Amino acid sequence: MHKISILKKYMALGLMAAMCMSGCAGGGGTGSENPPREENETATNDKDENVSETAGDQSESEGTDPILRDAMADEMGIFAGCAVTGAEVDDSKVWDIVTTHFSSVTLGNELKPDALVGYSVGKCPGTVTDELNGETIIVPKLDYSRAEKILDKILAWNEANPDREIKVRGHVLVWHSQTPEWFFHADYDKNKDYVSAGEMDKRLEWYIKTVLTHFTGQDSKYKDLFYGWDVVNEAISDGTGTYRSDNENPNESLSEDRHGSNSSWWHVYGSGEFIINAFKYANKYAPEDLELYYNDYNECNLNKRNGIVNLLEEIKAAEGAPGEGTRITAMGMQGHYGMESPSSNDILTSIQAYAKVVGRVQITELDISASEEYDGSEEAKEAEYEKLRKRYNMIKYAVTSSNLDEQVVTGITFWGTVDHYSWLQSRSNVGGGNTTGIPQCPLLFDENYEPKPCFYVFAGKK
Repeated sequence: MHKISILKKYMALGLMAAMCMSGCAGGGGTGSENPPREENETATNDKDENVSETAGDQSESEGTDPILRDAMADEMGIFAGCAVTGAEVDDSKVWDIVTTHFSSVTLGNELKPDALVGYSVGKCPGTVTDELNGETIIVPKLDYSRAEKILDKILAWNEANPDREIKVRGHVLVWHSQTPEWFFHADYDKNKDYVSAGEMDKRLEWYIKTVLTHFTGQDSKYKDLFYGWDVVNEAISDGTGTYRSDNENPNESLSEDRHGSNSSWWHVYGSGEFIINAFKYANKYAPEDLELYYNDYNECNLNKRNGIVNLLEEIKAAEGAPGEGTRITAMGMQGHYGMESPSSNDILTSIQAYAKVVGRVQITELDISASEEYDGSEEAKEAEYEKLRKRYNMIKYAVTSSNLDEQVVTGITFWGTVDHYSWLQSRSNVGGGNTTGIPQCPLLFDENYEPKPCFYVFAGKK
């Protein structure tokens, strides 16, 4: 068996006494890095005809709603997570859903680089001096207030409810998107030249050290709150299946283009060295029990999957002891899927491919974009909800199948809670090829904060 994650230990030990085990950008919704994608690729569209629609699925009946986190831990042996942003945490009905049904939270935006510089993306917010490896360096000012507002609320909940604690996944340290372009330039001025790879590497190490120390260091009040952290996000290109570089589309800008193929990280380094170094620095400054992840989308596409596997193998090849070399705990499969693809077999095959390299997998940003027939009307909802129920049931089938012999998938995080806050409401060309203007109902709870039929796929009967 693979080493059990610290969140799973927490579930098994901390909640056994209670007879239960627990398992991007702005606006009002749960932001996500998940793009209007580069052209939707050749995803498999088979219908999973051999997958029983009722496998692991139980419809609702009279009575009190089951508790999702307990049901997923008891039946599937995994934790139940969700993503939230500050606006959602301020919604008391969302907070009730989070604290009732989920044992893990991912901050949708507030721990991304642009948030930690106070969203001063056009211009550096100011600089200070700091020390790195005995050298005094000039660094940008960081602003932790947005993240801490949410984390403080979770800490207060945990203190008052020690038998129903919520843990946090850090998201994300290194990403080509939502990292201000000025971070890569001389004097933190995007109008000046790019810095050298050596200078950029100091900035990379300083940033990872500072963020991890602030939130997980021995003197941090949040040190016991985090179970893991996404170290690198979306470094593989959809189009090429290799590294996301700086020359795939000359008409795209670099990091200022949120979801294009280009990357200022690659522009400075000219290689994937920054990825390996990011995992080295994360291993150096993170507590030994903090899980470290690589995270990506379109992860079931064959070409991209092969590229991700190659990247994971490179990270593993540089592995070392605590504080030395790289360390990676699991692969994060984002899970932004369409109504038709990927198939459950594609999902299962991808889980197995990633687990073969790094041992464990987590579904980290799960939601389902609407079918092209859905127009958001009340008349269409019943049919769409039934499609959604079946689709989530196929995903559950893939996860449970992957865990038959050993615990490979350790958790599922849904990218939001209620439909009207979903990032998909304001995005286009995602997952199954939806176009602008199609209403979305991708999550387990509807706009009235009530569980939908797909909720009971994972939670069981009332």
